[in-house]
Amino acid sequence: MASLRVPVNLGPRSYSIAISSGDADGLAAFARQAVPKSNRALVVVDAAIPQHADLVERNLQAAGWQTRRVTIPSGEASKSTAELSRLWDVLADWPADRKTLVVAVGGGVIGDLAGFAAATYARGLPLLMVPTTLLSMVDSSVGGKTGINHPSGKNLIGAFHQPAAVWIDTAFLDTLPEREFLSGLAEVIKYGVILDADFFAYLEAHADAIRRRDADAIRRIVARSCELKAVVVEQDEREETGLRAILNYGHTFAHVFETIGGYGAWLHGEAVAAGMVCASRLAEKQGLISAELTERQRRLLARFDLPIAPKSEWPIDPMIAGMYRDKKTELGRLRFILPTKLGHVELRDDVPETAAREILQTAS
Repeated sequence: MASLRVPVNLGPRSYSIAISSGDADGLAAFARQAVPKSNRALVVVDAAIPQHADLVERNLQAAGWQTRRVTIPSGEASKSTAELSRLWDVLADWPADRKTLVVAVGGGVIGDLAGFAAATYARGLPLLMVPTTLLSMVDSSVGGKTGINHPSGKNLIGAFHQPAAVWIDTAFLDTLPEREFLSGLAEVIKYGVILDADFFAYLEAHADAIRRRDADAIRRIVARSCELKAVVVEQDEREETGLRAILNYGHTFAHVFETIGGYGAWLHGEAVAAGMVCASRLAEKQGLISAELTERQRRLLARFDLPIAPKSEWPIDPMIAGMYRDKKTELGRLRFILPTKLGHVELRDDVPETAAREILQTAS
């Protein structure tokens, strides 16, 4: 089937997201259109999916690219200075030039790491995102955020670097483990809460079809998620107006859950799921919404076996301290993305620490 195109309109940094199913041969032509002057490609791939890298490399080589491959160990721990330095070393030893294409084949870890290498080597290389997980298809591959983790927090070191293009083949999801697939649905649900009440209702009505990975349902939720993210990124590419911060609904809680639990204990989407419920309960406490909106989120998340609360054994003080390191925090004040109705959220800086602490104390 022909690919669906979702444009991301950013002036000279504009690019296209192609969404297809089982159209591996179309990747090379799409990449050539996006970076017509490139003839070398560094393929960065998650160690768990060599078959996807084989497919990508074969198609690029057939279209005239010289390729090299770097395999990255699976897991959040690979978003590190050590793995970043390894990518820099490969690029320098080749040697790469400013037309060398970096191709990120994998989930959010690979996209963030390879993207940051592309952003920083030679002051910027073209980047092709080839997401292979649902989470990366609907979120991290679009928008230009790249980076690595620091022991003090997730994604503390990074840069904005828009890709030259994003190639999404939903057939890659056929090999995705169930836990990772379900984790990605948390970010899909997020779009419904923050931007599109009708989309949220679609997810409620089609949860069974989505869970069994019905091809039409998956293409629809991926395309709509990309469209919604593109709208936000186009209006606030570098988080300067505050609009893009709405994409972080639930993430102030989620990032500390990931840090306190140890990177990899929870998948990102699992942490986001519990974080959204905490944020919604915080909105209830502030009088912004009724309990019914929180309950709809809880029910939908539970249908996908996603967590709806942090683990009871996690200590609260370190989690509160972690929130003060959140990138949204300003002038020592915690800021949260909170819903005011289904399909609309706001950035609030009037939430006292005591309220956030109470949510954590009662959530588990």
